[in-house]
Amino acid sequence: MMKLQTTLGGAGVSIMAGPALAAKGPFVSLGNSDFVVLISFVLFIGVLVYLKVPGMLAGMLDKRAEGIASEIDEAKSLQEEAKALLAEYERKQKEVQAQADRIVAQAKEEAQAAAEAAKEDLKTSIARRLAAAEEQIAAAEGSAVKEVRDQAISVAVAAAQDLIAKNMSAADGNKLIDEAIGMVDAKLH
Repeated sequence: MMKLQTTLGGAGVSIMAGPALAAKGPFVSLGNSDFVVLISFVLFIGVLVYLKVPGMLAGMLDKRAEGIASEIDEAKSLQEEAKALLAEYERKQKEVQAQADRIVAQAKEEAQAAAEAAKEDLKTSIARRLAAAEEQIAAAEGSAVKEVRDQAISVAVAAAQDLIAKNMSAADGNKLIDEAIGMVDAKLH
């Protein structure tokens, strides 16, 4: 009536009782399923300890803990590297910004200098044009004065001619012609 079954597993030997033995007999008997399970469990634990499974498990856990610790250390070093790179990029950004500010300031200075030079060139150009205009005005004034003089001379000569023609006789005219010829002759020789 009693049926025992032996199984060989990867961790040890286990004895299992059938369900018919569970209700019969005293506790310390192979007929009691609770006792058989207790014995099987103790034997299983013993086999595990004999085969050093807890040490292997502890070694595996230690290796895993070391792996995790090394991953944490690596993550920390990567974080430090990232912080260093971030600081470097921020420093470079500040340098580039400072350089851009210098370029803008220099461009403003150059633009201001160019504006000042343009103002000076404009003043010089205006001064030259004013001088040219004043020269043209002076030349026109001189030309107008000359025209007025020439006109006055022409009018005076015409008036003198009329006056002389009315007041002078033929003998006086011949005498004036002779004197003029004498003056021209003296000046030529």
